[in-house]
Amino acid sequence: MAVESVDAVVVGAGPNGLVAANLLAQEGWDVLVLEAASEPGGAVRTAEIAAPGFRSDRCSAFYPLGAASPVIRGLGLEAHGLRWRRAPDVLAHLLPGGRAAVLSQDLDRTAASLDAFAAGDGDAWRAEFATWRRLREPLLEALLRPFPPVRAGARLLGALGPGDALRFVRTAAMSARRLTDERFAGEGARVLLSGNAAHSGLGPDESASALFGWLLSMIGQDTGFPVPEGGAGSLTTALVARLAAHGGRLHCDRPAAKILHARGVAVGVRDGAGELIRARRAVLADVSAPHLYRDLVGTGHLPPRFAADLDAFEWDPATLKVDWALSGPVPWRAEGAAGAGTVHLGADLAGLSAHGADLAAGRDPEAYFLLAGQMTTTDPTRSPAGTETLWAYTRLPRGLDWSRDALMRRVDLVERTIEVHAPGFGDLVVGRAVSGPPELEALDRNLAEGAINGGTAAIHQQLVFRPAVGLGRADTVLDRLYLAGASAHPGGAVHGAPGANAARAALARNGMAGAWYRAAVDRLHHWLYDETGSGAT
Repeated sequence: MAVESVDAVVVGAGPNGLVAANLLAQEGWDVLVLEAASEPGGAVRTAEIAAPGFRSDRCSAFYPLGAASPVIRGLGLEAHGLRWRRAPDVLAHLLPGGRAAVLSQDLDRTAASLDAFAAGDGDAWRAEFATWRRLREPLLEALLRPFPPVRAGARLLGALGPGDALRFVRTAAMSARRLTDERFAGEGARVLLSGNAAHSGLGPDESASALFGWLLSMIGQDTGFPVPEGGAGSLTTALVARLAAHGGRLHCDRPAAKILHARGVAVGVRDGAGELIRARRAVLADVSAPHLYRDLVGTGHLPPRFAADLDAFEWDPATLKVDWALSGPVPWRAEGAAGAGTVHLGADLAGLSAHGADLAAGRDPEAYFLLAGQMTTTDPTRSPAGTETLWAYTRLPRGLDWSRDALMRRVDLVERTIEVHAPGFGDLVVGRAVSGPPELEALDRNLAEGAINGGTAAIHQQLVFRPAVGLGRADTVLDRLYLAGASAHPGGAVHGAPGANAARAALARNGMAGAWYRAAVDRLHHWLYDETGSGAT
């Protein structure tokens, strides 16, 4: 059998895999990307699934971290057709009684909305935004670059000073509820920040939810929640076009079956048809950590202590998503919702806590907190003039009954929740598509039961604990094999960092100091997983 030979094989053509492939190809590497699906993109795809002429994003839709990410910005995707579009307002969080807290890129508008809930909250928000503008570049670098972020961390420390740096670490470890209790008096600011924390899958009472909520709120205030013109798939199209321009290749309908390795070194991939591809320099896997280590490598080839640690890997909650084609704009009761790209509804702060508690306890919530997107409001190319392409999703416990009947009962609750805030919504529906956990997993194997973040964002599975106790880096226990998916640091969202970090690790391993680099990694792995060490806990 003839063996194909390339410098690097990238398994998976999701955004992280395509980012990794782009960074290697631009350095002159011969790169081949293998994708199991018939089209690239993973969770970043667009299709007319609700009705003809209505373009729906299959999974992710808004990309605040994508537009802010130094990784994505550094690729210059605008030269390959990417165009960002933004709604008049960034976000509206709807509350009982028809009120809404509005986040706008217009700082005065955001402040006025928050002051309507409690005088002085507008100034408090301005103070938070001033802090963000001072920290933005070093903070994003520190969060998204490989761990530990030595240079970015030093810049961040310089921007803050020792005392404020400790205060910021305290803030980052807080719950969103605690942070908002300390800094705001009214419900408006509290639900904006806590609702944004929910994008991570964390409830407002969980540690580190403050960091996620604050970060997303400040990015929204700064750059908005942009979308790719024409659909999320336009981002994928730009990544694929850039890859081709640098000589990289993409093979769809070609799944990887096994990572081939010898003497602790990854040497290639066997695809689903049994064909072999030799990787001269690296194999990068944009897949979930459980799939990589259990299926593609095999736990028998891993240090027993690492395999045991992997057994503790925790997925994030399941997801139910519904897409609608509407004959007209959503008839929101609350002023301020009509122009918002993203809408949060179904819960005030107490409701967010209750929803988070239900997820933690494994209970199907009686009331759903919904995150919705008005896509035509944000990008008029998504549907005919005068209509709206709308979606909403909610997070649910894993392991529930996902039969069609059970799924549709939950869809009914989703639609009743919208109807409360938008009477007459149901009369506008001309098409609908339901994506429960089974459908999302069928779309992209990495979305196990609709886990959209590649594993929980809780603090016990971040940094050196992601995806298991380790180095917090893309390097794996096999030389020349790198984890490039959202299960790796820094986690989910479409910012490209896991893919970029894997590419940088591969480049370092193949650089002039590559032998010393890998020796250091091996030494640290030996220290972490040596069976002669102390107890397992």
